[in-house]
Amino acid sequence: MAQVHQRPPGKRSAVALLLVAGGACALALLVNSPSLAQGWGGGQPPGHGMGWDGAGRMGPNDQRFIVMMIPHHEGAIAMAEMALTRAKRPEIKQLAKSIKASQTQENAQMRSWFRQWFGGDVPQWGGSYGRGVYSGWGGWMGGGGGMMMGRGGGMGMMGTDVEWLKNAPDFDRAFIEQMIPHHRMGVMMASMAQSNSQHPQLRELQQAMVKVQSQEIEQMAQWYRNWYGKP
Repeated sequence: MAQVHQRPPGKRSAVALLLVAGGACALALLVNSPSLAQGWGGGQPPGHGMGWDGAGRMGPNDQRFIVMMIPHHEGAIAMAEMALTRAKRPEIKQLAKSIKASQTQENAQMRSWFRQWFGGDVPQWGGSYGRGVYSGWGGWMGGGGGMMMGRGGGMGMMGTDVEWLKNAPDFDRAFIEQMIPHHRMGVMMASMAQSNSQHPQLRELQQAMVKVQSQEIEQMAQWYRNWYGKP
């Protein structure tokens, strides 16, 4: 039987940060790019069923943001739910409880706005945050397993492998190493979207996301330094 070589926690953390940095370029194109808003020049529109119309055009910036942010939140919620039963430290459990509550409420609010503003339910995300950058987009940015490749694709979380987290020997450490880059991606998404947001309510929510998740990143980084030394 072939041996499976586990990547040391510290290296996983470093790789995750590199993946986030690379993914930011793709997100900048998606959230704010006029060219992608106007049309897709590569044949079949990527991610059928994600809010793209028949001509390969995505809707307004706010529509794109909601379609992308809801599944990203769902990834954090999945990790938080796992932490409520698996984490050993009460600090991690309390943070997980807060993440689950806040991001569940934000998803409900964004779904309500989407129905109000765009006349329908939020379409299912047609890509995967775990393989390639968005593997459902016909190989764009390495859909066969490139820049944002995770160990198993997991639940579509950016660079996050939920199965690895589920079986991590030190769950608390693994949770921080996964959640920090996941939050950093969320902060980048919300920051990029603010300048072109058409609805002040959503812009206010984006600002709150940046503030809260940045604070949570700093808190987790401090815990990591206290508990495990430098990342």
